[in-house]
Amino acid sequence: MIYVVGIVVALLLFILIGVFLSKKVTNVEDYYVSGRNAPTLLITGSLVASFLSSVTFMGEAGFSYSGYPIIQLILVVFNASGYVLGAFFFGRYLRRSKALTVPEYFGKRFDSQKIRKVAGITTILGVSAYIVAVTQGGALLFSSVSGLSYSASLVIIWFAYTSFTFLSGAKGVLVNDTIMFIIFLAATIVGVPFILNATGGWPDAIIKTASLQSHPGILSWHGLSGVDSYFNSPTEALVWAVILGLVWGTVVAVSPWQTSRYLMAKSEHVVIRSGVIATIAIFVIYLFLHIGMATVNLVNPNINPTENVFIWSAKNLLPTWLGVIALIGIMAAILSSCSTFLQLIGNSIAHDIFINKESKSKVVLRFSRNTMLISSIVILLITMWQPPAVMWIGYFAATLFAASWGPVAFASVYSKTVTKNAAFWSIIVGFVGVVGAELFEMLVTALPIYLHPVIIGAVLSILTLNLVSKTEEVTQVEKEFRLEIIKAPVTLKNPREMNITKKFPNALIISGVLVLILTFVFYYVPLHFL
Repeated sequence: MIYVVGIVVALLLFILIGVFLSKKVTNVEDYYVSGRNAPTLLITGSLVASFLSSVTFMGEAGFSYSGYPIIQLILVVFNASGYVLGAFFFGRYLRRSKALTVPEYFGKRFDSQKIRKVAGITTILGVSAYIVAVTQGGALLFSSVSGLSYSASLVIIWFAYTSFTFLSGAKGVLVNDTIMFIIFLAATIVGVPFILNATGGWPDAIIKTASLQSHPGILSWHGLSGVDSYFNSPTEALVWAVILGLVWGTVVAVSPWQTSRYLMAKSEHVVIRSGVIATIAIFVIYLFLHIGMATVNLVNPNINPTENVFIWSAKNLLPTWLGVIALIGIMAAILSSCSTFLQLIGNSIAHDIFINKESKSKVVLRFSRNTMLISSIVILLITMWQPPAVMWIGYFAATLFAASWGPVAFASVYSKTVTKNAAFWSIIVGFVGVVGAELFEMLVTALPIYLHPVIIGAVLSILTLNLVSKTEEVTQVEKEFRLEIIKAPVTLKNPREMNITKKFPNALIISGVLVLILTFVFYYVPLHFL
């Protein structure tokens, strides 16, 4: 009962914060981008919280428990780097555009409302798939803890994130995301050592896990492989990790639920600093989480579904007070992603599909809220119908943006020759390429790993971008807008701000060294020297 009380209290707190902050929302800019004045802490909190969700703490945690923790860590090397690359090579230019949404940026960059609309439509479709997966995770968690049915739990979770997102928009999302980020960061860093202690303590837990007969090779770099495993060979596992790592790195760099956070930053320095801190946070969380989940096999190798491994561990291996925090942390990660996704869907429908130039009017603000509410109801109905598949639906949604948005996003900044029609068709072809390849695998036969749907979609998108650009000329408006966003703002050269920002890459290097040392001592040493 105490677990249920803890989660319910947290849900009520997040809703009350939304009610309070709704009074500070006076126009569409407040609702969409929080007045463009968010500091580093809020942007970092929202970046990480909107990225980590039930896909991480349930889907990926279950994947590690099933035999693939190290391959997950190989994947994170690529995806976490997307924060720094995305902030530096795309996010800061996006902020300079002063757009309210990422699709609006594409529309302004290419002087084309049809590109804005197609970017808005792909946002709605892709993010809707992701929010379905994440909401399912929240319902599974609450149902497991409370004993309520899956449907009842789904409605409770839906109501919680819809209420504060509907009321306060970006302001509520940023504040709640940051609170949630602090909770699940603490839950992971503090909770996993307790789990390791309960599974035998260091170094015994690592040594015994590596020797499990039921999971041979679970702590090897490739995890389980063979006929009855997810991967047929170590090579296939590595290729999978590299491909999905690059996919997630691209998602982190250009996806609307990540880059839209930069539109809310109060300065370009905040964009860069937030990207660095988010990278460090992701590395630390993944290192603790995935190694810890693998060791749970020592005390319970029969958790089913495997997505419940962290939930089971919180209830059975942690002290009650810490178990409550851990479960609140998982729920916080879920709610933060859901609120961000819902905000994006509502904003894109209201602002990018039904384009209204009176963006400051209270009529548009009311319309945006109503659109968000209607969108949320539709998502609830879809989630009721779709069977839970937390990790794989999330991964599918990510591949959509990596293939369809990645080439266009970077080309919009660095290419002088990319044209509006090329960008338009590149987004469509990349999106359709991924969906078509996924349907082929579902209905016909599985494709080899080197023909992963995201590879097919990305190659088609890049080819389209290049081929169509050769058939037409870039307009003067497109040229001028690109030159405007690559021009460094005066505030970027502020000596005091610049000196502070220069310290962040050093922090990233130091944290990388510390993570390597931590991994060597606590993972490599037990397996090779003890």
